[in-house]
Amino acid sequence: MNVHYNPNGIGDVLLVSVDAGTITERDYQKHGEVVRLFDKKDGRTLGYNIFNVSRHFDLSGNGKIEVTETVVDEINRFLQKSDVGETIAFDTRPEFIVGHVTSKEKHPDADKLSICKVDIGDEVLQIVCGAPNVDKDHKVVVARVGAMMPSGMLIKEAELRGVPSSGMICSAKELDLPDAPKEKGILVLSDDYEIGADFFTHDK
Repeated sequence: MNVHYNPNGIGDVLLVSVDAGTITERDYQKHGEVVRLFDKKDGRTLGYNIFNVSRHFDLSGNGKIEVTETVVDEINRFLQKSDVGETIAFDTRPEFIVGHVTSKEKHPDADKLSICKVDIGDEVLQIVCGAPNVDKDHKVVVARVGAMMPSGMLIKEAELRGVPSSGMICSAKELDLPDAPKEKGILVLSDDYEIGADFFTHDK
């Protein structure tokens, strides 16, 4: 989930994104000062736009808002007050999570792509990766679906040459790390990283 507030750029509106899956046909419903965005084909809620948000929330900052349990609780209270009929779940897992590559197979329709199974602790993701150095038993950084990259790119469910991919195995450059190598390739972590841990809080 991503939450943004940019009063200088778009006005007094809180943008809440809760589903980064494939969108077939976007539609919306108004509930007072809440607009629910959803996929018309399957009814999935994609997010909410909450208008005149400063009247209802105590917000500071300009841009991406850190998603905490308190923030989610406040949003849910307002959704209930607005008779939206649903709430959002607080996901405690980090957006950039340490994973372990348990298998690697060649993509059947692309020589430079690999199909990897990556254990992130509580589930195993299938991720299509184009890095030349990715391999079985590597510990890596996975940007989960819904994560916002330092570049501003949102990670979504994808299909690469016909193969579903849930997340991205990251390079040091993509993570905007200092002294990132210029050569192409994912960041391979040392064995002391714990599977399922937040990459950015390791050893902090």
